[in-house]
Amino acid sequence: MKMNPRVSTVQFKSPYKLILTFTNNEVKEFDFSSYLDYPVYKALKDETFSSKARVFNGTVIWDENVDFDPDTLYLESEPLFPA
Repeated sequence: MKMNPRVSTVQFKSPYKLILTFTNNEVKEFDFSSYLDYPVYKALKDETFSSKARVFNGTVIWDENVDFDPDTLYLESEPLFPA
């Protein structure tokens, strides 16, 4: 089974959006606002906290408790530029 590309860079875009570059050079925007009511993602409502997104092992994390599945990031984000 073919794996989806992984995240290589992340940039926070207010409010509740990330600009992601993937390992296949696609650049996409991920809007995480629809996740904010889930308990694990409530901390992301704080823009100071959510702006500290970083890449770790091909996905986006904020701390040891808050991250997104890399497939979710790829499949649910919108392309900004062609690959």
